[in-house]
Amino acid sequence: MKLLPYSSGRSAGKLAFLFALVAAVAMFASSAFAQRGAPPQRVVQGKAVDKADAPIKGAVVYLKDDHTLSVRSYITDDNGSYRFGQLAQNTDYELWAESDGKKSAVKTISSFDSKNQFNINLKIEK
Repeated sequence: MKLLPYSSGRSAGKLAFLFALVAAVAMFASSAFAQRGAPPQRVVQGKAVDKADAPIKGAVVYLKDDHTLSVRSYITDDNGSYRFGQLAQNTDYELWAESDGKKSAVKTISSFDSKNQFNINLKIEK
């Protein structure tokens, strides 16, 4: 096997540029693939309110995953606000709030609904 002499100058610069270009394209392609491969996440947020639409601080909002039957909860802040993020697109959810032994109506988020952002106020008749 015969070795070729090392050539400096333009050919080495072109080779380095080509390597950098290939690396950049590979990083961009893997990033685009990772974003496309993961399904979009959903978010549901809103307020727990009383019959006069005043916010209820400290109400417990429940989110039930109808696939796994797991339940997450959130205690509302001073404005009665709650938020659940990172919800799967292909899962149905049930949502309700409770405060002082009273419960709101159960709201449903369907997997057939194409929205990713839900704003749902939960009214508790106190």
